[in-house]
Amino acid sequence: MKVTISDIAKAANVAKSTVSKVLNDSPKISQETKQKVREIMKQMNYTPSSIATGLARQSSCNIGLLVDMSKESEFLNQFFYNIIGGIESVIAPLKYELTISNVQHSSPEGHFLNRLVFSKRVDGIIANNSVLTEELSEELNQLEFPYISIGEIMTPGSWVDFDNEAGGNMLTEHLIEQGYSKIAFIGGQQQEKIYTHRLGGYLSALQQADLTVPQQWIINCKADEHDSYHAALELLQREERPDSVVCMNSYVAFGVLQAAKALGIDVPSELGIAAFDEYPLSRYTTPPLTSLNIDTFKLGVSSGQLLMERIRGNDAPHKHLLLEPELIPRESTMRAKFSGATS
Repeated sequence: MKVTISDIAKAANVAKSTVSKVLNDSPKISQETKQKVREIMKQMNYTPSSIATGLARQSSCNIGLLVDMSKESEFLNQFFYNIIGGIESVIAPLKYELTISNVQHSSPEGHFLNRLVFSKRVDGIIANNSVLTEELSEELNQLEFPYISIGEIMTPGSWVDFDNEAGGNMLTEHLIEQGYSKIAFIGGQQQEKIYTHRLGGYLSALQQADLTVPQQWIINCKADEHDSYHAALELLQREERPDSVVCMNSYVAFGVLQAAKALGIDVPSELGIAAFDEYPLSRYTTPPLTSLNIDTFKLGVSSGQLLMERIRGNDAPHKHLLLEPELIPRESTMRAKFSGATS
């Protein structure tokens, strides 16, 4: 069986990061520890990869983009390809290549830290915050390895995200400006950070307008058209029902539209519908949906720029970048315009 960095670390009673630093002849490791680790490597016939040794101080000219292949929704969508395009637009002119790597593995040797980081196959990593756990972020920090999280993380590190709280506020304020006052929120799960931020913006706008809604109008469900259809169907048949809905994404909004159609509820005169995410349905529904445009190409550009800054100056301070979403008003919430046209 091939000897791995994990085997060397265990035999030497040191961390894997220490072995990695020995391979790279880091000045932060004492000569005594280096000699000890190298002797064990010799005893165990460990052969470091050519990239980790001969190219220790050279760039691999590769950036790693981590994805979780067990979650198809994270990569089989236009958002993912827009992010790739944004990253490529930054790194390609700098003669860097993008390597897409699955974080799922069946053995320690297959862990991305071994495949990409310790082997020096990439100079830096970009990953969604659902992939970059607190434990992984801390380990990358200890290794002083450049990485960027797409989405806010709690551990010290650089990240870029859209201001989802501001987005929830924008959609809700827009509905209030259009004369709606009984505003529900549908879609998302409580443990999701993106849901927490979007809901927080919605609640903040209600509070600013001195509006309250029943807790039952805030509905957690899978953010797709099927679950949202059934959630909306039940909600809109209650004796006390909302006059508008903020939707977690355009799939949720499509489900709400279908429920309203099934119940004979007119949009926008009887029900306003506003959604996060312009893609893929907002402009094509009947009526077209008011939506919040999340420019994921720009998200890719920003993450690429931040990572190249980290690679070129690894001692640069961590940065947190929030991008502003764009409100696109359409017929699904234009109640004021509708009322004016029929009065």
